[in-house]
Amino acid sequence: MSHRITRIQEAMRRYGFDALAIVPGSNLRYLSGITLHAGLRLTLALTPVSGQPALVVPALEHARIAETTGALFRFYPWSDAEGPEQALARATRDVGLGAGSVIGIEHTVMRVFELRALEQALPGAQTADVTPLLMDMRMVKDAEELHAIRQAVRVIEDTLRQTIAQVRAGMRERDIADLWERAIRAAGCLPAFETTVASGPNSANPHHTSGDRVLQEGDLVVFDGGAVYQGYVSDITRTFAVGRLSDEALRIHHLVQAANTAGRIAAAQPGATGESIDTAARQIIEHGGYGAYFLHRTGHGIGLDIHEPPFIVAGNQAPLPVGATFTVEPGIYIRGLGGVRIEDDVVITADGAESLTTFPRDVQYLS
Repeated sequence: MSHRITRIQEAMRRYGFDALAIVPGSNLRYLSGITLHAGLRLTLALTPVSGQPALVVPALEHARIAETTGALFRFYPWSDAEGPEQALARATRDVGLGAGSVIGIEHTVMRVFELRALEQALPGAQTADVTPLLMDMRMVKDAEELHAIRQAVRVIEDTLRQTIAQVRAGMRERDIADLWERAIRAAGCLPAFETTVASGPNSANPHHTSGDRVLQEGDLVVFDGGAVYQGYVSDITRTFAVGRLSDEALRIHHLVQAANTAGRIAAAQPGATGESIDTAARQIIEHGGYGAYFLHRTGHGIGLDIHEPPFIVAGNQAPLPVGATFTVEPGIYIRGLGGVRIEDDVVITADGAESLTTFPRDVQYLS
């Protein structure tokens, strides 16, 4: 991970930061390889603009983290009896911070007690949001990251095949979702988010929670799931049919499939932006007369988080860099009829774009 520390220190100079203060979460994992969840005990990584980062850490976590990170950090462990204040004060002093320092913090991640501890240790220091810097770095996936995402895609597609082979009319949504999640875990991964099976009228809710409704003849059934492999996620959605679909249900499926194809083709064009991909997919649905029923953006970035930049939405006019990974997931949702969403994971390459997900996108029928 030392190369990431070097890169971020170079970026800090451009942004005018003297140090970054990073708390447990995906940014800390990206910079250090440490998997830590936010708890009640203060954990704070301080990365100065030059030199070795410091990690203020509860003593009970010290040995485990040191084994993971080696010499990446200088450690400042603290015990429950003494509290974190002195350890944090030593760390800020040793990395050269003082009253006039500019500290980059995660505005949407850092909690109040962590911010107050930092302010107490560095009275007079300024803080600014470091999220844009971190997201710019994380948007471009290296070969190791892409390998992990590819493996997460392999698991989610294999387990979707295993699951739909067992699905029959009369089964409950929640039981099917449980089958899929158990298959993901059996493959050595974790679900990336709450696995969704939405049938019939429930499929018209983009964020449905799998429930007790049973699959019935004529249903559209949306399957939405993801897997986590070595911290990196996949995200796929396919819409299936139970028995014969109505003419309108078939029509909206064909439109969404065409919109998905248009979005993936637009992604492969030089200079593709989030807006250009969104427009390409959205125009298909609008021209088909269902524009009012496409309720969300066309996609979002994937990586260590299930939703991260780049966002595939109107207004995002920045060209997508090589290595950016994101979803293309147009949908149509009609109350009383049902909904269709078809979602793929895409990576920008040197000569266009590649769809990492390859599961069939046409209408498939559940037994």
